[in-house]
Amino acid sequence: MEGVRAPMSAYRLAVALIWALAVLNSAIARGLFWDGASFLANMLASRTFHDFYPPREHVAWLTQAPVLLAVDLGLRNTHVLAIVYSAALFAWPAGLYHLALHRVRADPALLAAVVTVIATVYLPTSFFIVGEYNVAYAVATATMAVVATGVSRRRDGVLLCVLGAIAIASYEVMIYLGPLLAIAILWARRERAGVIDDITKLLMPIAALAFLGGAVVALQAIVTYWDHVYFREVRAAAFHFWQNLQFLVPIVGLAILVLTSLVRPGWLRGRGPVALLSLVAMLLAATPLLRRFDPQAMLFPPSHYVARTAAGWLLTAILVAMWLYAGWHKKRPELLTLLARPDIARRLLGALTVVMLAAAVPDLVLDRLWVGYLDDFRGLVVGHAGVVRANDLPMAEWPYRLFAQDWTYPALSVLLSDAPGQGLVLIDNDYRTILPFDPLCGTIPKLDGFAWR
Repeated sequence: MEGVRAPMSAYRLAVALIWALAVLNSAIARGLFWDGASFLANMLASRTFHDFYPPREHVAWLTQAPVLLAVDLGLRNTHVLAIVYSAALFAWPAGLYHLALHRVRADPALLAAVVTVIATVYLPTSFFIVGEYNVAYAVATATMAVVATGVSRRRDGVLLCVLGAIAIASYEVMIYLGPLLAIAILWARRERAGVIDDITKLLMPIAALAFLGGAVVALQAIVTYWDHVYFREVRAAAFHFWQNLQFLVPIVGLAILVLTSLVRPGWLRGRGPVALLSLVAMLLAATPLLRRFDPQAMLFPPSHYVARTAAGWLLTAILVAMWLYAGWHKKRPELLTLLARPDIARRLLGALTVVMLAAAVPDLVLDRLWVGYLDDFRGLVVGHAGVVRANDLPMAEWPYRLFAQDWTYPALSVLLSDAPGQGLVLIDNDYRTILPFDPLCGTIPKLDGFAWR
């Protein structure tokens, strides 16, 4: 029974953590961070989806629909609407990761892989929760969890089709995740040919085709926008993931663990991996303290956005490892054989669960700072009338610099106001010579009838 209890404890902790954070981050309206404020304001002003980028529209529809439904039902409280929007943004990744955890809960090695995704991919990049990649990465993880645990019923086939439909227009990472998942699904169909019925056999190629469709949509988007200034900046920043301490610390530890295990698989029998991961967890939990020793060594929410590309590469490696573990049966390498041993897998799972819990510590620290920033910004809005020049404010200083994005000031000002004529925080920028990626962002939305309560 000990072998059963250990995975179930890790499973319950992981599920409790992602949903507790989702509830907390919804309550503090963290969906307003950066682009989120502008997206929400534009939705309320137009009364329709902020669907500025068709290659990601399926995720936009899923995360924005609850807000538009609430508006249709007569809700005009922007505070509550910000909570609703945040809840939709966090609920989808949380639900999909919950699905993945549920599928692999009986296998400690696969459960350890999903816990690793949460600790190294989701938590270190999700402060920018409005980014569609959060849902795309969760979709990919849930899909591989279904494949790795065996497709056996029609509802598994339906589930894969639904996940594939979301992936069609989710994020550009589908240019490589889409083909990987499509091939994995077709492989699973062949492996399970003697178990699944004809309906499931039909559904699985449809799901694979949907993921390939996601790759085609991603390719079209990349080709179309390859020379756009914004995309050039994104490519240039892809290797700047080291700026994100929440991502850097666990990925370095994970790299040491993987490389050592590849060279000397036998070390997994000892306590070395647990000691290494325990050190990683302590360093990760201590990252909020580093600024006391070096002002530049700080947690920085915008770096979540910067690290998203590298997080996609890491996710791909973890998904491939899950697939190899589940599908490599003949002449299995020693490493995979050892990972399949319950005692070794349970030890790794326990240590990685501690790393996951440690990854939540920086998240909670940033949450506290975000609440203070939002309160201060609202104080500027309700305490002034007319234009408030952001150039005269300490937005480049700690802690404001963690959350400030100048072209979202107008949207955030309008959302946080509770009466006409209150303060409108603006940067000295005409929003014509320097445009954000979406031209609607940076403009002053008109939200007649809406107010923060």
